[in-house]
Amino acid sequence: MKIAVVGTGYVGLVTGTCFAETGNQVTCVDIDERKVEKLNNGIIPIFEPGLDILFYRNVEEGRLKFTTSLVDGIKGAEVIFLALPTPPGEDGSADLKYILKVADDLGPILSQYAVIVDKSTVPVGTAEKVHAAIAKNAQVDFDVVSNPEFLREGVAVEDFMKPDRVVIGTKSDKAKSVMNRLYAPLVRQGNPVIFMDERSAEMTKYAANAFLATKITFMNEIANLCELAGANVDDIRRGIGTDSRIGKRFLFAGIGYGGSCFPKDVQALAKTAQDHDYDFRILKSVMDVNASQKSKLLPLIKAYFGGDLKGKTIAIWGLAFKPYTDDIREAPALENIRALLAEGAKITAYDPEAMDNVRNILGNQITYAHTSYAALDDADALVIMTEWPLFRTPDFDKMNLLLKNKVIFDGRNVYELDQMKEMGYTYYSIGRETVKND
Repeated sequence: MKIAVVGTGYVGLVTGTCFAETGNQVTCVDIDERKVEKLNNGIIPIFEPGLDILFYRNVEEGRLKFTTSLVDGIKGAEVIFLALPTPPGEDGSADLKYILKVADDLGPILSQYAVIVDKSTVPVGTAEKVHAAIAKNAQVDFDVVSNPEFLREGVAVEDFMKPDRVVIGTKSDKAKSVMNRLYAPLVRQGNPVIFMDERSAEMTKYAANAFLATKITFMNEIANLCELAGANVDDIRRGIGTDSRIGKRFLFAGIGYGGSCFPKDVQALAKTAQDHDYDFRILKSVMDVNASQKSKLLPLIKAYFGGDLKGKTIAIWGLAFKPYTDDIREAPALENIRALLAEGAKITAYDPEAMDNVRNILGNQITYAHTSYAALDDADALVIMTEWPLFRTPDFDKMNLLLKNKVIFDGRNVYELDQMKEMGYTYYSIGRETVKND
């Protein structure tokens, strides 16, 4: 099949590359001339494990191309994906200006029947708005379909190539046939393609992310209670995660969720509820708890140093909002770094992938270390913000020589308490007892 993907951000690039891998002819369109030039020169603008292998193979074999021309990009395409940004507005609603602008542009240049697919995460009713925008100037038949993505950063290629399910919102039998044919290679093991109406598909994406955000937030609330009650959140996670009704995933306590999806989608769903005069109390609590959870470590750090952080050097391990990505959107690390700087602390940070992105935002306000150990050199304390695997089994003897104080503030519960006791560290974590070895 011939496919066009409009937008080469995270979702668009993964979508285009993976569909090319299943034998389709894919053209990705973006207005950013510099980005398109880099892509045509083999430079991938995001870090996603496994994406580079598929990208280079399909570019080399001519199945994956990039252009700034919408006319050229959609020529002959049976399916046109809209993978465009939907940034949150000041009121939390998703901004549809990019999607509707492309929809306006598509109308007069469609030359044959095509299925226009909303791949972006969009509010209920967007498919109707996109259809109306295209229909104003369209001379041919078309259908607008909602096909939300469920990609987890860090494992997006695997999620796309082996989806748990594919959700497609359309009432058109013709569009159903096209989408079934497109996704057939990805669901050969029997995972379902679930058809529903467009509004239900749009709501499904928000409901899924809001539920997962709620699950994370619930465990963080349990962790906060554990600290007061003398319980261990890790034991509780194991105790409830083996219940098949609950499941093991998204039960890890920490310093809150971040990224491009959960914060934005929870806000957008709350705004949808507000627009329909519904008081979605759980979502309000989720947002409030997550906001406070991100700064949970700061008072502990201040208290350890007697309330004065001026001149203290704090080593930060982890800047991305989660491992296996360079995405720093809504990352707890950024909020904590800014707060520590405001207290007069100096920051030396290390992340395997996200330092360039942080440098683009913070510039030289902090120091960027070339290794995890270099970040510790002469630091007064270590703060762990992202649970990269390389942080899990460090050389503690080497750490002891570099750190001024044997103290770790762990926002991701990377280490076991017994291990920290044995090593002689003062160790603060989330939802567990504090190990004190001063």
